[in-house]
Amino acid sequence: MLKNIQILIFLIIFLPFLNSCGTGADARKYPPEPGKRVRKNIEEGRGFTFMGDNKGGSGNFDFASSNELWRASLDTIDFMPLASANYSGGIIITDWYSAGQNTNESIKISIRFLTNEVRSDALDIKIFYKSCGQNDNCQISEKEGSLVSELTKKILTKAAVYKELSKDKSKKKYTGNMKAFD
Repeated sequence: MLKNIQILIFLIIFLPFLNSCGTGADARKYPPEPGKRVRKNIEEGRGFTFMGDNKGGSGNFDFASSNELWRASLDTIDFMPLASANYSGGIIITDWYSAGQNTNESIKISIRFLTNEVRSDALDIKIFYKSCGQNDNCQISEKEGSLVSELTKKILTKAAVYKELSKDKSKKKYTGNMKAFD
């Protein structure tokens, strides 16, 4: 009983201090309407859904397997471990990857989807290199060059093939009587 009272007094005294640690948000930066606040939070990556909850009620669901660019990107970098893959946010981020020859160097790739169309400006690919010296003194830098263009070309080529295959599947073959046209 005495222990419970001590805990209660502790909470009463320190709870106001815990609540005012500066973690609150500036109300001027967020719209007052709940729907717009939720949309803004999701756009900024601060929202989440529980069990695929779709409260919008629109009935429109995006499936990553039907997006050729998404599938081609995942297939192209399937040898690398993923740190994050957010289809609705349009981004894939790999974890640091080292091929094994040199454990002091590794790469990380981020692929941002600017559109769902298979075109040359649909992807924003960034490749980061990490080079570690002695005592884990690591330098991280973004590298541009031939690897980015090769990766983009490979993804777009695969996406074009996937798109062509999906067109072929969507065409229905005529199974009726062809003698009527002879």
